[in-house]
Amino acid sequence: MKPRLPLLLSKTCKDQCACRQAGFLQKITPVFSALLIACLLWLAAPVLAGELEAYPEVGPTPPLALKDLGGKPHILEDYRGQVVLLNFWATWCPPCLIEMPSMQRLKQALPDTPFSILAVNVKESKEKAWRFQRMLNVAFTVLLDKTGQAGEDWNIAVYPTSYLIDPGGHIRYVAYGALDWDSKEVIALIKELSNESTQ
Repeated sequence: MKPRLPLLLSKTCKDQCACRQAGFLQKITPVFSALLIACLLWLAAPVLAGELEAYPEVGPTPPLALKDLGGKPHILEDYRGQVVLLNFWATWCPPCLIEMPSMQRLKQALPDTPFSILAVNVKESKEKAWRFQRMLNVAFTVLLDKTGQAGEDWNIAVYPTSYLIDPGGHIRYVAYGALDWDSKEVIALIKELSNESTQ
């Protein structure tokens, strides 16, 4: 089952459509990238305005089978029994970069919870994704969707788009736009989902 496209993009998401395929970060130098990221993080609070919404149709996810930056294959089905934050992002998308430190803090806040983050970089090189992962100082798994097929399978129209998948492999929540992932509400929700069965 393909995830639904958002029926109506919020003003926040429209404002964030630096995160459509226009991509002004694609041609800048690494040094300027680092400076720009620092500025974006400093200005992060007004941009982290996405909302985590209950997904309207609880059902099986589309397939996902991609390699990480080290070449190791990952299959979404192998994460059954865990809550998974599946995030679609690109380096040219400022809100994508702004929310990533909060995703790292979320992972660190749940050391005893069966929880994983899979951040799918769409249609960019391994070198570019790796460079931005290092600059952002995040350690969760980054997967490479070099052809964009996974993005198509998941109907990604807005960047970032993120899904919370329950231990049974069903999409339960979706966020269109950047989110403050280490908020108390999100942490409590993930803990609640982690206690559900895998059925």
